[in-house]
This record gives sequence, C-alpha cells and structure tokens, in this order.
Amino acid sequence: MFKKVLIANRGEIAIRVTRTLRELGITSVAVYSDADRNGMHVMLADEAYHIGPPPSKDSYLNIEKIIEVAKKSDAEAIHPGYGFLSESAEFARAVQKAGLTFIGPTVENILAMGDKLASRDLMKKAGVPIVPGTDGPVKDVETAEKEAKRIGYPVIIKASAGGGGKGIRVVLEPKELASAFRACQSEGQNYFKDDRVFIERFIQNPKHIEVQVFGDKKGNVVHLFERECSMQRRHQKLIEECPSVSVPPEVRERLGAVAVQAAKSIQYVGAGTIEFIFDNNSKEFFFMEMNTRLQVEHPVTELVTGYDLVKEQINVALGNALSFKQSDIKMKGHAIELRICAEDPVTFTPNPGTIRKYRTPRGPFVRLDDCGYPGYEVPIYYDPMIAKLICWGSTREDCIVRLQRALAEYMLTGIKSNIVLHKNILQHETFLNGSYTTQFIDQQIAGKKQRELFMFVDEDVFLISAAIEAYNQSKSKDVSDYNLASQWKRTGRQKALRT
Repeated sequence: MFKKVLIANRGEIAIRVTRTLRELGITSVAVYSDADRNGMHVMLADEAYHIGPPPSKDSYLNIEKIIEVAKKSDAEAIHPGYGFLSESAEFARAVQKAGLTFIGPTVENILAMGDKLASRDLMKKAGVPIVPGTDGPVKDVETAEKEAKRIGYPVIIKASAGGGGKGIRVVLEPKELASAFRACQSEGQNYFKDDRVFIERFIQNPKHIEVQVFGDKKGNVVHLFERECSMQRRHQKLIEECPSVSVPPEVRERLGAVAVQAAKSIQYVGAGTIEFIFDNNSKEFFFMEMNTRLQVEHPVTELVTGYDLVKEQINVALGNALSFKQSDIKMKGHAIELRICAEDPVTFTPNPGTIRKYRTPRGPFVRLDDCGYPGYEVPIYYDPMIAKLICWGSTREDCIVRLQRALAEYMLTGIKSNIVLHKNILQHETFLNGSYTTQFIDQQIAGKKQRELFMFVDEDVFLISAAIEAYNQSKSKDVSDYNLASQWKRTGRQKALRT
C-alpha cells in the first residue's frame, strides 16, 4: 500500500480522493494556487503545498512544479482527479520518469484515445460501431461540403482534440456549414492547438450514454453498467443517472460487452469511460470517445454498485488484480447526480464570488461532494462547479423525490447558482418520463418555453434568507431602516411578499 499520495487537483474531486486515502490510511498531499489558499481541499488534506499563481497554466497545469512538490513531500504516487492533467500523456510520462506511480491509465492508453480521429479508427478496427462520417480530417470548406452531402444532413462537426463542449457544431443545412467549419477549426486551434476537424452524421433524437469500464495490469477488464448523461447545456453535462431509462435490458447487455471489447483492444488499465451516442428511435448506439480517467459522474455508479472507484484505482495502480469480477457486479436501485454550479441559471454564465450562506442537504441516501462553505470565494479562474448532489432510491421515482427534497434544503446565497434550474428540471414532464435527449434544454430555449425551466420556484428559500438578513441587520441599526420587502428586492425577487 502507498504511504503518501499527492492529489494533482483542486475542489470537490480533491476532497473526494482525500477521503478515500484517509480510509485506507494513506497520507494525502494537496496542492493549491494563490486563488485556492483557503480552499476546503487544502484544509482537509494532511499536507498542502503552494504551486503558483491562479491561472491554471501556472499552477494546476505546471507539470514541473507538481513533480517537484511530489518529491519534496516524499509522495509515492500522484492521483490526477479529472480535468487539468488527468488525460495528459506528457504528465503521466513525467510522473513515471520521476520514479512515482501515476494512478491512472498507461501512457499508451492515453495516447491511443486522446485523439478523436485516431480513437475512432482504432474502435472501427476493433469491431466497435462508430457513427457514419469521414475517415480522416477534413482540411477545407469545399471538402467539408462534399462530405456533408455524402453523409447527409444534419451533420455534426468536431475538433479532433476537442472536449468539454469546445470545438463542436451541429449543422442542419448547407448554408450553415462554412461558418460552423471555421468555428470548429478556430476553437480546436485556440483551446487544443490542433485545428483538425472531422464530420459525422448527426443523430436526430440523441441520448448520451456512457459505460464505466475498469481494467488491471493482468488483462482483466469489466464494466460497471451505463450512465445516462443526456441532460446537457452547451454540450456539457448537467445531470447524470444510472441506469438509463431508455436502454432496454438486451441493449444494456450488448453495451457493456462492446465497452469491454473496446477497452481490451488497447489493454486498458484503470478507470475509464466509453462514451456512446444512442439513437433513441432505433436504439442503436455508436462510439463517440473514451475518457481515460475518473469521470465527474462516477458517484452514481458507486451508489448503484457499492464499489469505491477511487479505492479500486489505487488497488490497480499497486499492480493488483481487480478486486471484483464481472459476475460480482450487480446494479441495485437508481442514482442521479446534479452538478451544482456557480453560474447564472438562465445564461449559464459563470458567476464567481463569495458564498454568504451555505446550508447543505442531509438525510438517508443523500450524498454531497462539494467544496463550498460560508465565506468561501469561488474563483473566477476554474470550472464553476462547486458541488455534486447525488441521491439513491430503490426506484427512479424514489430517487427523484429524494432529490427534490434535498434541493429544498439546499441554501446557497451570495452568488448565483443553477439550483433553481435543477428544481424545475426535476418536475418537468419530459425528465420525469425519461424521454429527454441531449437537445432538451436547447429546444426549450429555442421554443421559447424558458418559463418551464427558468421560473423561480424557490421563493421560500429567498424569503427565509431575506428574513434572516433583515433580522441580523436590525440588531446593529434601527429596525425601521430595514424591512423584509427591501431585503427581498435585494435578493433579486420582484414579486410582492406573501403574508
């Protein structure tokens, strides 16, 4: 067993890894930028080291500095979390060169699946179904027009090195293609220094289904069922659940088998996710990409299977065989995860700032992976997600009701958040019946049905918050100077107070 592990990340995922390390008796080492000096992950770790100024390139993406701190702290291994350097072959190679263990896949695994075009070709050779499209990069608009006509509209243009919703454009008709093509090239170059793009058929009623896989260094590979990640905004996931309500049992079995087949074809080691686009009409599925890391949404898999995926990552990194076989893995109940972000719930614009009040939900079968607290300043430099609320239920209906109850208890003031959006989605008929696709939120906005998603249903929470604020201020000044109506208005509520 490792004695000390450095976590090359921040926020809720650094905290989540720290907790498993503590349960295993492993000393945890946190790293932090100037912006994260007061971060919860710093407070909870056994040791913490400063690694630079706020910008990611100068801190959490600074390979040399992270390796230096790992050596200085006498860490034996590094866990990359997700994001930042988690899928960097350069980082994994540097960790190994320094004589440390990278708690993740092999360098070869990362290289094989890090490029969408290369991985698409690999999966095709492995017999994994892929979306009909171009066999290689498309270099100019003229070629793109010809290929799109051959494939048939609508099509989707993707940057080969893209990710996180960047470098993706859906093209519904020919007149939109040229501008979309150039935009994908530009984003690919700006974000990933790679302007190669390719074109695929756009599945018109798409679901985003992914399968959790796990491999060890002895050639064993298993899957831990699927997760549905179709509730998205701007190609970024918002809600994830396990299992999917749209995948029939026979398709679920084939999905798992194909995912294992894909992972075995590259001798995959560690935790990974095979992502598929799922045609909700025909129930066909096609390979999209593989994420060679732990996923943000891994808790829903943990809740329905009972396995600690971070613990298993450490087990495999030590060179041990997987602690479970495929026949051991059973799926029990239903789990749903909501990403709680510091952002405007209507425009999805990040809204960094200082959290004033922070009350978190509790109770049976409620899990919260978060990094917030009263007084915490959400930095402007990083992803705005500050928490993941995950609930389990014996049925999907039980799980949704539990989430609704948990959200009613969640209080977050001082910054804008998408809590109200989650409340509305959870009571929307399309979500409740499970027919939603990746286009759901965009269609609601385009169809001018915003009120169904963005109406403010959290009046009670704001009323309570305003009352507390009015009371606190009345203790230091004349009560007549403050009234509930003015506090209500300051919280952004324009409706008349209810008696």
